Amino acid sequence: MNAPDKMTFSVPEMDCMEEAALLKRALAPLVQDEDRLDFDFIGRRMTVNLDGLDVSRERILAAVASTGLAASEQSGTGGGMLDGCSCCGGSCSTGSQKQSYLRRNRRAIACAASGTAWIAGLVTAAVAGGSFLAAFREGANAPAASMAFWLFAALAGMWHVLPRAWASLKTLRPDMNLLMVAAAVGAMALGDYSEGASVAFLFALANELESWSMGRARRAIQSLADITPATALVLEPLMLTPVQKRVEEVAVGATVLVRPGDKVPLDGVVRKGASAVDQSPITGESMPVPKGPGDAVYAGTINAEGALEVETTRPASDTTLARIMHMVEAAQSRRAKAVQWVDRFAVVYTPAMIGLSLLVAVIPPLLFGGAWAQWFYQALVVLVISCPCALVISTPVSVVAALASAARNGVLVKGGAYLEAPASVTAVALDKTGTLTLGRPSVTAMEAFGKVSARELLAAAAALESRSSHPLAGAVLAHARRESVEPPVVEDARAIPGLGAQGLIGGVLHFVGNARLLREQSPALLTPELAGRFEKCAGEAAAAVAVWNESGVLGILTIEDKVRPEAPAAVAELLKLGVERVVMLTGDNEAAAQTMARRTGVTGYEADLLPQDKTRIVSEMAEGGVKVAMVGDGVNDAPALAASNLGVAMGSIGTGVAIETADVALMSDDLSKLPWLIRHSRRTLGTIKCNIGFALGLKALFLAMAFLQLATLWMAILADMGASLIVIFNGLRLLRIRK
Repeated sequence: MNAPDKMTFSVPEMDCMEEAALLKRALAPLVQDEDRLDFDFIGRRMTVNLDGLDVSRERILAAVASTGLAASEQSGTGGGMLDGCSCCGGSCSTGSQKQSYLRRNRRAIACAASGTAWIAGLVTAAVAGGSFLAAFREGANAPAASMAFWLFAALAGMWHVLPRAWASLKTLRPDMNLLMVAAAVGAMALGDYSEGASVAFLFALANELESWSMGRARRAIQSLADITPATALVLEPLMLTPVQKRVEEVAVGATVLVRPGDKVPLDGVVRKGASAVDQSPITGESMPVPKGPGDAVYAGTINAEGALEVETTRPASDTTLARIMHMVEAAQSRRAKAVQWVDRFAVVYTPAMIGLSLLVAVIPPLLFGGAWAQWFYQALVVLVISCPCALVISTPVSVVAALASAARNGVLVKGGAYLEAPASVTAVALDKTGTLTLGRPSVTAMEAFGKVSARELLAAAAALESRSSHPLAGAVLAHARRESVEPPVVEDARAIPGLGAQGLIGGVLHFVGNARLLREQSPALLTPELAGRFEKCAGEAAAAVAVWNESGVLGILTIEDKVRPEAPAAVAELLKLGVERVVMLTGDNEAAAQTMARRTGVTGYEADLLPQDKTRIVSEMAEGGVKVAMVGDGVNDAPALAASNLGVAMGSIGTGVAIETADVALMSDDLSKLPWLIRHSRRTLGTIKCNIGFALGLKALFLAMAFLQLATLWMAILADMGASLIVIFNGLRLLRIRK
């Protein structure tokens, strides 16, 4: 049996870039190239690419253990945060059932013990000194009981980082764990037992807060999984009542009963019943969508009214919702540029700050006669405030919160890199059919001639089109069904590709088709007035279809692909957001394209295009320095989507190919989600920049205070923890959905 090319490991205590740096140093000799390692802080996972290497699982686990971290290999294939407890090594509810309470909560227990002992030391010192202020001033003169409590507090607070600090020291590659241990030990060596204990406790508390924030972002994505019910009511042959089964046990092709108020358990097609279904969990649509026989329904959506019998079309592991969840999960590995910048910055930043702290401890006493103890203390302040966790943790939390929020709003973004791109878009290219229009031609007008009624005209057209698969034929048949018109019997019906159809009705040969077919079959019937009507329809982006026989023209049907109701407002909002060009790309003729451009408000259009022409235009825009987003159906427009800076698939709820091909998929047929995405992208980038600026600004302030000998360890550790809290909560604000 061949070894797998990739192995994924759960690392429960990996919350920050510091842990990733430890793992990189330990595994680099085994994998030869750090690019073979991929880290997911939200999922607390590490993936190792072993292609071409002879490295065993045991050697990888031993290398991880040497860092003071624990790891376990994920079971199964494609595991992840959405597939059980492997996401967090047991920190989630699923994994929690497999571990003891003490093991699950050992870090939190140690943190609580450290905090309790620290407070007990303060209380003891306060009682002995007569006030709490005395407890902070006593230092080395504190009661022995207080010092004992503070020593225990320091040991408990540093317990889970001591192995990592030791590993860092052995490799001479200092990290934040070593810095905090050095700061706590150094403070106690100076006699500041309470401050040493506070450093250890507050660092442990900060780690718990980081872990909590990651868990919050993780749960936001896992909440997508909770949308789907665990069981389904299956209608079995010869059974009087439905049988309840787990969704994983329901076979494709089975019939399930979805009662009013129930969630649809699996993707499928309605076979019996009519209702309205709330698709907002997947698409973000505010209004329920009518469903009847033949309509598709999706797992996780909510049946609002009547009972439905649904034939399942996909297993539980491959529903539209399951694909969305796995896409969101995979999106984290496609890191945003901001995340990559912060990672690179942190690699240089930590050693630089350690060097600076050494200079603070040595230069003033050596060159300016400063007191060694005072400047050593300020060096410890520099070590504490230099902690990069607030800087490193805020960016992935912000990105994942934004990805989860977008997914819950019906916008599936395939990665952090694609979450950044909409903010800088300066041009949008829109496919016409199915994007600016509904993509469903419909009969918008009928004009019957002579003694023929409109219903008779429609009946004849529907009968003739009954053998055609052309979209215009489908529009005629759909209109006949809506109007409850029963087509007459037609004999020898056949389609005429690209032109229309013909057949015998009552023994008389009838035709339905465009002006070209009328000119070829019955040129005498194509009067100048009738030709003008055909030309007028073509100029208005509509199609005119005539019905005639040897006696004359029975009438004309106007068929049109209507503009999406939200399209003009969406285009106007894009321009308002600063998008310079909104261009429509279509294969329609010049006159029809001009009419559609006028109706939608686009700034320009290109007509008479083949698919390769669309790709060429988008490529030229992108190569010319324009940040262009291409919006299409994700299948026919795939080459143009790939050529753009940002490919957006429109209306992808039932189209698996669209979800796979585009950078962003709008899960509902709602073009207004495009300006929403641009605003969401700008909010996300603004939040990340704000967090980075705040974290670096606060550190710069405390460095200045340290040089002026105005900063204390208390202030530094509280400021560092406060900065972590502020940037984390600021990032988590992106979880809120703004309609």
